[in-house]
Amino acid sequence: MKIKTAFPRPIAEIENTFIPMPDGAKLAARIWLPADAEGRPVPAILEYIPYRKNDGTAYRDSIRHPYVAGHGYACVRVDMRGSGDSDGLLLDEYLPQEQDDGVAVIAWLARQSWCTGAVGIIGKSWGGFNGLQIAARRPPALKAIITVCSTDDRYADDVHYMGGCVLGSDMLSWASIMLAYNARPPDPRFVGDRWREMWLERMEHTPPFAEAWLAHQRRDDFWKHGSVCEEGRFANGPYGDITCAVYAIGGWADGYTNAIPRLLEGLACPRKGLIGPWAHTYAESGVPGPAIGFNQECLRWWDYWLKGIESDIMAEPVLRLWMLDGIPPRATVREWPGRWVAEPEWPRKDAAAQRLYMNNGTLDDTPAASTQLRIVGAQTTGLGGGVWCSYGLPGDLPADQRGEDGNSLCFTSAPLASQVEICGCPQVTLTVAANQPNALLAVRLCDVAPDGASARVSWGLLNLTHRNGHEQPEPVEPGETYGVTLTLNAIAYALPAGHRWRVAVSPTYWPFAWPSPAPVTLSLFTGAGCSLALPVRPPLPVDSALPAFEPPEISTPLGLETLRAPSRQRNIERDLLTGRVRLTDRIDEGRTRLSANGLEVDSLHTDTFTIVEGQPLSAEARSDLVIGYRRGEWSVRVETSSRMTADATTFRVTNVLDGYEGETRVFSKTWDCAVPRDGV
Repeated sequence: MKIKTAFPRPIAEIENTFIPMPDGAKLAARIWLPADAEGRPVPAILEYIPYRKNDGTAYRDSIRHPYVAGHGYACVRVDMRGSGDSDGLLLDEYLPQEQDDGVAVIAWLARQSWCTGAVGIIGKSWGGFNGLQIAARRPPALKAIITVCSTDDRYADDVHYMGGCVLGSDMLSWASIMLAYNARPPDPRFVGDRWREMWLERMEHTPPFAEAWLAHQRRDDFWKHGSVCEEGRFANGPYGDITCAVYAIGGWADGYTNAIPRLLEGLACPRKGLIGPWAHTYAESGVPGPAIGFNQECLRWWDYWLKGIESDIMAEPVLRLWMLDGIPPRATVREWPGRWVAEPEWPRKDAAAQRLYMNNGTLDDTPAASTQLRIVGAQTTGLGGGVWCSYGLPGDLPADQRGEDGNSLCFTSAPLASQVEICGCPQVTLTVAANQPNALLAVRLCDVAPDGASARVSWGLLNLTHRNGHEQPEPVEPGETYGVTLTLNAIAYALPAGHRWRVAVSPTYWPFAWPSPAPVTLSLFTGAGCSLALPVRPPLPVDSALPAFEPPEISTPLGLETLRAPSRQRNIERDLLTGRVRLTDRIDEGRTRLSANGLEVDSLHTDTFTIVEGQPLSAEARSDLVIGYRRGEWSVRVETSSRMTADATTFRVTNVLDGYEGETRVFSKTWDCAVPRDGV
């Protein structure tokens, strides 16, 4: 990665300024812009997130925003209401207030003397979500956005639900993270003596987000708000509210990649897509690699849409993606072999799926006579699946699936005579029955090597009570047969010659899917009613004509002194006497001191998932966080502990928040919540 220190225009930095909102609240912002921007105005690029510009994203900001500013832009990093040094409270994700504030910030930027009046938005994850949402509001100054690792559908692809199943691995964990994040104090350097009053107000009034998320187990208006795939205020049909240019970017190891092909298909505005092998990261530091010169790619986009400079970016194919080579399964991959390919149009008009039928243990070109197969779900199936959304950390990816396959109904093809490449969403059609009124399906598509190693290629979940849609669940009639189709996660993958496809089906997938209330015996009826549709992609001439991405370039990183090195432990413990299995994921982000402002930051996050084999009601998710800040004599920390369980009828969640000044506890609060299970 190349560090650039000289740019076409010298850079000035405004470490903190406050942007006034219409209701009198002020949002804290950090700005990088050309030193001569007052005389030579530039377009503005906004990043608008709740993760603290002074420390939380300070390193990441330092390698991107000065780089882009040096090429003639004002890069503005704003802390959302209730975060960092901004006023107010953050009461949930993507509320109307958040979008209203974003529209007001854009109007403020466009009025500044150093701004040409043209504005763009860039954001990853939360900032990618609200980039799409604010674009749907059509602020006049907003000309283009870059949305990274985000989604168009808050119910289908986010940390809360997947296929109508509660994401046990992520819903509580992310809610607990946000409880701790929202309870952090502002920096006395910028808000002065009122920091303590603001801190105590945040701790007292920040709600545990999990309570609202669990209260909406269906795809209702709660989730439709902020989902840009919905019909919106301008009555232009799905996606029609967005008219500015959209560049949607993600990675195959990320949890949000399904949105990119949907956006490219649904949007009528100018749009492009890019999918690398990456996790939930910006692409200049993308893991698994190869990383790309993401700053340079962004400049090509901004130059075209904000300055009117021809950069050829819109003459290139609408979708560019990394075709993953099949490799042996392992939980840590630093560089994923493959090659860049491209789609001149999306969806492809000539796309033709290859259909393989699930016969008695095999995948074949033709269906055989139907056979009824049964399996009782093992509650520990899923523990080898890695994480729902990888952040590029060691241990994030799914390990060898042979243990998972042994707990599933498996259907395996003959070895391939030649390599086959797929691109898109595999689909699995099943004819099934269950012996319980609540049941789920977990389906994995695997690459089975000649030595027997099984690598997960794609996967999907379906709550069977949601078989006819996510808005009106319907109980499963025990013993009744249903035909269902699961759309698996999008992927581009090259299965080598000699390898085999495998479809694995189970009624459990812990901790990803919260288990059904009672053990489920799943029956599957093979033959014509069970098949796999593979989105086979032939090589295209455009693949060999693609220009190479430039290598990563960044501006000078923020100085960090490591006081405690980061580490990650991810362990599974099995008690052979009781059947209890515990997965512990401990992420120590270490302790650092920021050289620019002397702030020391300390963070430790532990997730624990426990279940007893044969007892789905024993499932428990727990998340514990400690975040501390110190500068001189100023020392504070917040601690949260969150726990989620369920009986046959009710989810129960407890959240505890403690705040410390020095070693004195100055705040403590506990929330208890009970939410009825709604077909889950």
